[in-house]
Amino acid sequence: MTTIRHPDSLTRERAHELIRAFDGGAGSLGGLLGRVSPVDQVGVDERVDALKKRSIKKASKLWALDLAIRMIDLTTLEGKDTPGKVRALCVKAMHPQPGDPTIPHVAAICVYPAMVAEARETLGTSGVRVASVATGFPSGQTFLDIKLAETRQAIEAGADEVDMVIDRGAFLAGDYLTVFEEIVAIKDACGETHLKVILETGELETYDNVRRASILAMAAGADFIKTSTGKVTPAATLPVTLVMLEAIRDFERGTGRAVGMKPAGGIRTAKEAVQYLVVLYETLGPRWMTPERFRFGASSLLNDVLMQIEKERTGRYQGPDHFTID
Repeated sequence: MTTIRHPDSLTRERAHELIRAFDGGAGSLGGLLGRVSPVDQVGVDERVDALKKRSIKKASKLWALDLAIRMIDLTTLEGKDTPGKVRALCVKAMHPQPGDPTIPHVAAICVYPAMVAEARETLGTSGVRVASVATGFPSGQTFLDIKLAETRQAIEAGADEVDMVIDRGAFLAGDYLTVFEEIVAIKDACGETHLKVILETGELETYDNVRRASILAMAAGADFIKTSTGKVTPAATLPVTLVMLEAIRDFERGTGRAVGMKPAGGIRTAKEAVQYLVVLYETLGPRWMTPERFRFGASSLLNDVLMQIEKERTGRYQGPDHFTID
């Protein structure tokens, strides 16, 4: 595969500074990835099993459910998306439970680039951010100039955040430099717009690959690392999320740079969301318990969280038809 060559930029300089900080040596990408420690798969699975059994009291559960809503990137990424559907989802994002002002708005709406302007206009100054997938989502199999153009156009249309996909073919072939250079180029195109880098962990095959890809993406300038597109099975899982959170912990220790995390795809219930928050807290602590550093990528999670909040408040479950359709 041909190596991508780009002129130096501030983004590139920062990336190489991060490599030097984490590597502690000459600052080569090979040296950085060569120091990435193997993952204890048995240890990861056992820790996740233990954390899933944590009991949470009612007051803490309500706090966690409220936080989960504020961390949701409410998502629609379908070929049949229409402006009307995006507008309806934006209204849902701003007012998840009409008539109940105690329910917060979600973190963001995540849509295709062509729907960004519609979402931006509908959301206005509500505080809900607009995230756009880009770079040939979900496969990432297109030319770099097209990936860069799509990224810039999404931002021009009003995107606050860009969710890019890495070239998994290049990564699995061991062409880490191509993956690194693409992320740096996309980050440079983003400017101050936040960049989430999707690893598509369901295609990376091993925990070691997930850890290596996480470190690579963070060194290249990712503001968030994200598990999945939601188009591949398995998508987000607790063990993979733990591996990525531990990579974030180690990267911050080595470089001083805090990076966010976004599990996405397959998280559908309030119980699962709380389990993710427990793993997050026990791995990275209270500083990451904020939408600025943790998100859920989801299309159906919100209504289940709303039903669980109602259950905790009243002792009764509401039926799904009591809530607007996502």
